[in-house]
Amino acid sequence: MKKKIILKPDIYKKVNIILIEFEYDPDLIYKLKTSGYPIKWNNHFNTWFLLNEGFDINSFYQDFKNISYIDYSALQKEKSKKVISVIAPPKDPIKLRLNQEQKEQLNAFYKFLKGKRFSESTLKTYTNLVAEFVIHLKEIQIFNLRDIELYIEYALVPANASISTHRQFISAMKHYITFTQMPIEIDFNALAPRKSKLLPNVLSKEEVIELIRVTKNLKHRICIALIYSSGLRIGELIHLRLRDIDLQTQHLKIELAKGRKDRYVPIANVMMPMLHNYLTTYEPTKYLIEGMEEGTPYSPESIRKFLRKNCKLAGITKRVTPHTLRHSYATHLLENGTDIRYIQELLGHSRPETTMVYTHVRSQDLQKITNPLDLFVKQIEMQQKNNTIFNQKQTLKGTDNP
Repeated sequence: MKKKIILKPDIYKKVNIILIEFEYDPDLIYKLKTSGYPIKWNNHFNTWFLLNEGFDINSFYQDFKNISYIDYSALQKEKSKKVISVIAPPKDPIKLRLNQEQKEQLNAFYKFLKGKRFSESTLKTYTNLVAEFVIHLKEIQIFNLRDIELYIEYALVPANASISTHRQFISAMKHYITFTQMPIEIDFNALAPRKSKLLPNVLSKEEVIELIRVTKNLKHRICIALIYSSGLRIGELIHLRLRDIDLQTQHLKIELAKGRKDRYVPIANVMMPMLHNYLTTYEPTKYLIEGMEEGTPYSPESIRKFLRKNCKLAGITKRVTPHTLRHSYATHLLENGTDIRYIQELLGHSRPETTMVYTHVRSQDLQKITNPLDLFVKQIEMQQKNNTIFNQKQTLKGTDNP
């Protein structure tokens, strides 16, 4: 049976160290001492340790994964020191951490996925997720189901990967296993966590108007107003081309959106003067919302940044993202009596279940519901009041007729 090694960060004599804790095992001690790592015994902590500086968790994991389980979750949580993580930081491109053989393998996998006609976004997501696994494993073709489980346990989860990322990783690995022809069967439901069923964050109609009002920059105002009034995803907005805008019919054509679906969405009447003003002022050449360089799409990060700024100006304290505006659009349509089937079409949802989330009970509606306890107490109070009135009448009657 494999032993469990727990790695913990600590400080000894002002030096960052990593404690190596495990149940006493002579074979494991011998393996540690002869592994080439500068491991020493520490009487203060009564355990083995090594220096944090220069420590490579990936190499350590590969060297000991066959004889022990490695728990380094404590290293992930240490924010005051240099974080050691199997997930690379944003400024560490994946390509720089791949050797030539890995690059060739992943390029072939990318083409394999492309042959299945996945969207560009899915191609990048699946390839990058598998690339992280390959880097972690180091051996491209030799892995088993337990290796996948360990990667989830000691990489994805400690790195605080979202439920969505976790599920995408399992889907990506199913395709990678097919590509490599490994004799492994993945039970998606067993490995993938259930989807979170969170209610969407929604702005009130008054908050939407105030947000648009305080946004003085014309380009920023167009972005916010269009996302809300047409129910756009942020990716749909930044890739909206001039040829996709029909000012005569007041419609936008959204091409190859999520799920590879085209759809038409309306432009609000009040948007028309603002849109004409924007087109005249900025004179975009290809995309409706262009970046610093002519003919290039606007950055989604820039939209998120100015949205946060203007929400503060509008006095909105809740967390707001571009998708919050889309959620608000759908919710307000439903409140105005729009049929859920039309909302599904406007949002471009493939399944009605996705749109049904907007039928959630609002807090305003909850306030209108009378709690049964309140109703019961009120009935008792009314009954007691009636009894009191009745008794008073009986007393008065007795006084008149001694």
